[in-house]
Amino acid sequence: MKISDQGDPRALVDPALLPFLDLLPAGDVTAETLAWRRSRMRDLVTLQERTQDGLAVSVTESHVPGSEGAPDVRVLVVAPKAGGAGRGAMLHCHGGGMVMGMPELSLPVLRQMADTLEIVIVSVDYRLAPEAPFPAPIEDCYAALVWLHANAESLGVDPTRIGVTGESAGGNLAAAVSLMARDRKRPPLLFQNLIYPMLDERPDATDNPLVGAFCWTRASNAFAWQAYLGSRTDGPVSPYAAPARAQDLAGLPPTWLCVGALDLFLDEDLRFVRDLAAAGVPVELVVYPGAFHAFDVAPHAPVAIRARSDRMEALRRAFSVSDQA
Repeated sequence: MKISDQGDPRALVDPALLPFLDLLPAGDVTAETLAWRRSRMRDLVTLQERTQDGLAVSVTESHVPGSEGAPDVRVLVVAPKAGGAGRGAMLHCHGGGMVMGMPELSLPVLRQMADTLEIVIVSVDYRLAPEAPFPAPIEDCYAALVWLHANAESLGVDPTRIGVTGESAGGNLAAAVSLMARDRKRPPLLFQNLIYPMLDERPDATDNPLVGAFCWTRASNAFAWQAYLGSRTDGPVSPYAAPARAQDLAGLPPTWLCVGALDLFLDEDLRFVRDLAAAGVPVELVVYPGAFHAFDVAPHAPVAIRARSDRMEALRRAFSVSDQA
């Protein structure tokens, strides 16, 4: 069954999200459109830089040592201007299908989180596919996590209060870096906060005809995975590339995951939550009706406002657990 067989897919969208949907770029992400998509994101960053939020938050750029033989990794460190010690911290991985995006795009959200939760956030400018396919992006994120943990004292961070978060492809990287930290036995992680993560490279990851009509389509997803995996598509796929491939999820940190009911990643995210629970990992799932991929960016839609609030509250709870320990 095809989406077209169900009638107009817009009829399933939360009506408050439709104005935002109409502002999103039309068409798929492809080799031919990728340069334009990247350029559009840079333009959005320029527009954001003209807006002042008045928050007492600093943003500094650092370059941290990459993995063996890899270049240094650029990160943005977002922190409350008021000094402190023993604060919580998060490694943040931005979205963009592994092929586009930059940490600056997430700064409005990250600045709000740093100010509200009084935490330090390190957002990774990982290398992008297809120029730098797997494992370059995940190794960049892991290198940034190791740096955050090693420099916790100078950042005013408690090294036992570090979590990971990310949206879409960034959710993939956050989940993968959790697996990597567990397997390499460092650093310890307090939680993972996953926002509609991109977890499964298989074309048959979903047979749901009602998902993937908007924002991130099946064609965009196929291109992104091909770009990320490169020549590895013909052989076994590492769980560090596609966390849905992990056979053992035991020992991962407590997880909060949210996804829209119309998101292409709905089914793979539901399976991942089920597998985490079966492995004994504390997990919480929120599914938002009428919501497509990246819906939470919509500034005024009540469902998007609720999703942003739910995420903030989940992070607050995650850090408060360590406060009470």
